[in-house]
Amino acid sequence: MLRYFTRNHILIGGFGCLLVFCGILYVHHGPSISSFCFCPGNDRRRIEHNKMTAGLCQDNGNWMIGELEMETGVKYAQPSTTIGRTDVNSVTNWNAPLVWEGTFDPVVIDAIYKRMDPRVAVVLFAVGKYTRFLKGFLESAEKYFLVDFRVTYYIFTDNKGDVPAIALAEGRNISIITVPSAKRWQEVVLGRMKWATVTIDKRIRNEADYLYMMDIDSVFHNRVGAESFSRLSAVLHRGYRNSKRTGFPYERRPASKAFIPMDEGDYYYTAAIWCGYLEDMYKLVKYCYTQSEEDAKNNIEAVWQEESHLNRYLVYNKPTKVLSAEYLWSDYDTVPAEIKVVRISQVIKNYKEVRPNGGH
Repeated sequence: MLRYFTRNHILIGGFGCLLVFCGILYVHHGPSISSFCFCPGNDRRRIEHNKMTAGLCQDNGNWMIGELEMETGVKYAQPSTTIGRTDVNSVTNWNAPLVWEGTFDPVVIDAIYKRMDPRVAVVLFAVGKYTRFLKGFLESAEKYFLVDFRVTYYIFTDNKGDVPAIALAEGRNISIITVPSAKRWQEVVLGRMKWATVTIDKRIRNEADYLYMMDIDSVFHNRVGAESFSRLSAVLHRGYRNSKRTGFPYERRPASKAFIPMDEGDYYYTAAIWCGYLEDMYKLVKYCYTQSEEDAKNNIEAVWQEESHLNRYLVYNKPTKVLSAEYLWSDYDTVPAEIKVVRISQVIKNYKEVRPNGGH
């Protein structure tokens, strides 16, 4: 039987053989977490991570997607080898999934990943008047976002008194981090890269395995589940999902660290939601922060701040999964035929009123 293995696995496909594989399994005993490595052998014995010998079954100690196992007896529709979505593309040209409604079975994929039991962090910035969006985001997330998974919402705010009391399901928590106020909305979006980098490094990496960066001025309307999991997942920007690369709002000034030439690029991704393994996300968040700092030294600000640096990174470091615009639509826009389900949508607001320096 051919299984899916993590990046530390070596697999000869077809009728070949498994040479060596190593993954991480978290076994939950109350609040404590223990990691194990499955090494080859007839007994597939578990070896405690801190007792592994050098070389064989080495791992960096981070949570990783493991074998795609699920409970017996789970009822779901049989998948087809020939019938599926034909109105949209469901794979990128580097063979990563492009996820739409109808390209996965939520029962199957959630059942598989719940067995892996990842700790999920959601990083949210609610600065200034944006605290008004916390209630709608959190209440809808508790209804639709990774239901029955362990989730911690890390809320970065300059007014913790505005964080509402929300009823949370078991295994879900809110953690408040105080950050300075900002005079420009551009400072908010660039500042979140700084504060997220610092907090992931000093705290979140010890408390989570998987991380989402999300905009607070959004509301969940339908399920968002384990189909969003991958090493690094990016979301198509709704406004440019059918545009040619020459029409993308990439940073085109060579003086900026976010510069992308006119003849390069795959898709235009939104910075309102992106997710992945904790360490892969940390690398990307830190990249956006440090590149923005380099731009600042040269008296330049990328045209769309951290979103420009995000897109630059993903041109040359391909995401392992691309999520369709279902995962971030907008209440401003009419829903097109290819969007069967709006999962998350940005709410209508008066930008001049909610942003410290106004503007769209």
